[in-house]
Amino acid sequence: MLYVKWLLVLILAYFAGILIKKCKLPSILGWLIAGMLLGPEAANLLSDQLRNTSSYQLIICWMQCAFGIMLGSELIVKRLRTYGKALFVTTLTQSLGTFVIVSVVFGIIFAFQGVPIYLVLVFGGIALATAPAPALSIVREFNTHGPVTDTLLPMAVLDDVVGIVVFFSVNAFVAHQVASGSLPLYMIPVMIFLPILLGGAIGYLVGLVLRKSQDTKMNLIVLLLGITVIVGIGVYLNKEILKGITLNYMLMGVAYSGVLSNMIDEEKLQLLLQAYNPILAISLLISIVDLGAPLDYHLILGAGFYTFVYIVARAAGKNGGARLGATIMHMPETVKKYLGLTLLPHSGVSLVFTSIACTTLQSQSSLVHIVQGTIAAAAVINEIIAVIAAKKGFELAGELK
Repeated sequence: MLYVKWLLVLILAYFAGILIKKCKLPSILGWLIAGMLLGPEAANLLSDQLRNTSSYQLIICWMQCAFGIMLGSELIVKRLRTYGKALFVTTLTQSLGTFVIVSVVFGIIFAFQGVPIYLVLVFGGIALATAPAPALSIVREFNTHGPVTDTLLPMAVLDDVVGIVVFFSVNAFVAHQVASGSLPLYMIPVMIFLPILLGGAIGYLVGLVLRKSQDTKMNLIVLLLGITVIVGIGVYLNKEILKGITLNYMLMGVAYSGVLSNMIDEEKLQLLLQAYNPILAISLLISIVDLGAPLDYHLILGAGFYTFVYIVARAAGKNGGARLGATIMHMPETVKKYLGLTLLPHSGVSLVFTSIACTTLQSQSSLVHIVQGTIAAAAVINEIIAVIAAKKGFELAGELK
């Protein structure tokens, strides 16, 4: 019965996407709102009872790995060479710029309010990460093409890596300050490189098979089997070896796709991606609905001063940092102006990081309340604004088709 309700949620979300598209807004906004209104905080069709089952979580892991295929297929070495240093510099300026701006703004506020100064690092560490799924959904739905799209797709991968490094480094420092348990520092490179190595290794084996096969349907089956193997190994590692630590399944999919995409010719890759497109659409729908499910719409009414400051400071960091990096590296004018708007989606990553930070701060209940209240409300408000802003960014850049 639980899975029948889930199927109903997905059908309703699909039609919500169609409805909102008639308002010239991206379907993802309909999916996100449907997940929020049908999730545990509202209608409860998509209940916590279902979301906490191992089979549901396994499916979500598979879907996260599956939409990583889209990102990885953009990591063709000969294409990346055309970006050179520009891509890496701009990723660092927008990520670290956001961390600095959010930290400084909250540092000034907390200094007057007597809140421990190390809490600003928590806000900065949470703020710098970008959730790639919303922007990728817009890219796919509107078939966007141009400098902003070409920069965003590989940047989403690099941004994820920078976000993990900075947040977990900050979290380890804060844990030391409050003297509670935390992730050991040596686990940070494990969380980054293990998904890449796992996905890359399976991608290499699958690439060898795809080189020899000319049957697109068979190639698609092999591709899907590879995803299943990766997720199976990842889940085993999570449960049996890296207990209490969740690997990044999207990063696994990116590495998997990135390796095999460089091993086969471009024509075969495009045919494979065309066949894969319906599965990508389903994976994005399921992932976005799951993203919206834990968001509580009541928090919009209860949002306070900290939430407002967080949203504005983060937007300033993403836009200012992206513009700075693009200007330094003499990137196209549209990238300078509009890339920052496509980097605003945030909620999935922010909620995961918030949960980890609150575990670290559990001995300081007042600080936990500040972090939870601020980020949870910001996740709801920012995600609705961010999806609209991301679509507008592509539109202003002239990349919507």
